[in-house]
Amino acid sequence: MLALLGIAVIVVGFVLRFNPLLVVVVSALVTGLGAGLDLVAIVEAFGKAFNDPRYISIVWLVLPVIGLLERHGLQERARQMIANLRGATVGRLLIGYLLMRQVTSALGLTSVAGHAQTVRPLVAPMAEAAAEQQTGTLDPDTRETVKAYSAATDNVGLFFGEDIFIAIGSILLMKGVLEQYGILLEPLQLSVWAIPTAIAAFIIHGARLWWLDRKLAQLRGPSAAP
Repeated sequence: MLALLGIAVIVVGFVLRFNPLLVVVVSALVTGLGAGLDLVAIVEAFGKAFNDPRYISIVWLVLPVIGLLERHGLQERARQMIANLRGATVGRLLIGYLLMRQVTSALGLTSVAGHAQTVRPLVAPMAEAAAEQQTGTLDPDTRETVKAYSAATDNVGLFFGEDIFIAIGSILLMKGVLEQYGILLEPLQLSVWAIPTAIAAFIIHGARLWWLDRKLAQLRGPSAAP
């Protein structure tokens, strides 16, 4: 029962608007002491949690670097790079990113890209710059559509690519559930069947991006480049 005092510490701390990090740390200490752990064991648990990739993702390590780069003009440089490429379109750019996202996810590198690491600082600004080349000045609705397709491309690439990796959590979960019903399958067998699904997802979403290019071409204004 004493271990539940950590919950009370969190409630009181948040009600009194104390520093959230301090509240969580104190709550963990109270929970550990209430469970009969000594201080060394609690500190050891903290260290294990910080070193365990399931508790701290590489995303949180990359975010400060991305923020610093954005402060020094990362998005503007990305826009300028696309503006200097002739023939660059939203569809071609996002299809290339979709392929990269699926391949890296299939290799288990799910955290090397994502909304925080690549979509917001790089992919979305580059897609907007490509759209401006196609249509001229973007109206707010079209700009939000381009951003939405950028985010959706990352989601599709990750979701349908990660299941090809045999050690991903979803594959292991399916294997465990099937074993409970007497169906014995190896992770590799499940991963192999994820490949046709990933290919189908690439073709379908690629067609959507191609159609987006067609729609943007119809919106070409008089100020757009020939």
